[in-house]
Amino acid sequence: MKNISNISLSGKKVLIRVDFNVPLDENFNITDDSRIQAALPTIKKVIADGGKAIIMSHLGRPKNGFEERFSLKHTVKHLSDLLEKTVQFSSDCIGENTTTDIEKMEDGDVLVLENLRFYSEEKAGDNDFTKQIASLGDVYVNDAFGTAHRAHASTAIIADYFPDNKYFGHLLSNEISSLEKALDKPERPFTAIIGGAKITGKIDVITSLFDKVDNLIIGGGMAYTFAKSMGGNIGNSLVEDEKVELAKSLIADAKTKGVQLLLPSDSVNADDFNNNATIQNSAITNVPNGYMGLDIGSESITRFSNAILESKTIVWNGPMGVFEMENFSNGTKKIGEAICEATKNGAFSLVGGGDSVAAVKQFGFADKVSYISTGGGAMLEYLEGKQLPGVVAIQK
Repeated sequence: MKNISNISLSGKKVLIRVDFNVPLDENFNITDDSRIQAALPTIKKVIADGGKAIIMSHLGRPKNGFEERFSLKHTVKHLSDLLEKTVQFSSDCIGENTTTDIEKMEDGDVLVLENLRFYSEEKAGDNDFTKQIASLGDVYVNDAFGTAHRAHASTAIIADYFPDNKYFGHLLSNEISSLEKALDKPERPFTAIIGGAKITGKIDVITSLFDKVDNLIIGGGMAYTFAKSMGGNIGNSLVEDEKVELAKSLIADAKTKGVQLLLPSDSVNADDFNNNATIQNSAITNVPNGYMGLDIGSESITRFSNAILESKTIVWNGPMGVFEMENFSNGTKKIGEAICEATKNGAFSLVGGGDSVAAVKQFGFADKVSYISTGGGAMLEYLEGKQLPGVVAIQK
């Protein structure tokens, strides 16, 4: 793998594509710096080598040019604090002023460029825009797994301008290695846990995993579409009526391929989408009218946990219920505990997807699983068997 570990970046202008797409509050304070923390090893490598670290990223979804709330200047102070050194900021990502800012850099300096997506050419993969970015550096490093599934100017097209000087950063190398370990040569039994609200968006993942896993656990809102496909009454639970037949066919496909498809058997129900709602439990195929399922029940937790504890490779994407509400967090928490226990016993566990990662952090499991992926969409596409443009661009 072409990563930066074995090269010297001394005196080089190093363009590092990171993922600083971090949440900000109304005062532009960073509320979760995980993505910035994840990029630190690569930035520190450039600094330690005596290179010039030129940081580029997107932030949010600006519609038409500059928007104050999406300016990357809001990340500079925090990055300075984490690196314990002054980080400079350039008010553009291309052009004469940016070139001048880079010319002023000394070896070991760090400069953050303004949000790439203030230019529509970034998402369009425009060649002229890409060429202007590429002209700013001697070496290109991609360390943004969160955008590796996008063929944007800074994530894929730019690599063509650095045929002999393009590398993976430490984060992206670790992401690829962890995904390969889980999917390409998994120790068995291999269990995947897919949760979340809807089957839509996860169909290709589920279908692809049937060719890879021994057990596939389904939880979250999507489970009620499966329950309805089995003729169940699901009350007011979330359902995709147009996917009921698909759910039925996925159950049949699992049998054909010899995969144990584990669906919830019981449900924790509420008469309102509210933590203080009236709660009752039922079979998932017998949710009373006027109630909606918001979590898996104790019987499902036991069955799922037993399968997880017997596994040697575990991939988790999506919660088991509405874990943000305490009264409906038990399923997600207990499944997380089982994954941590299996990991402690020697299993390899990979967690990805925004809600799953949030749950892992909320319950204090972050240091008890093998790897937490920083890219939800990129991880899903990798699970589907798709090639990621940002990865292919470095490899070719």
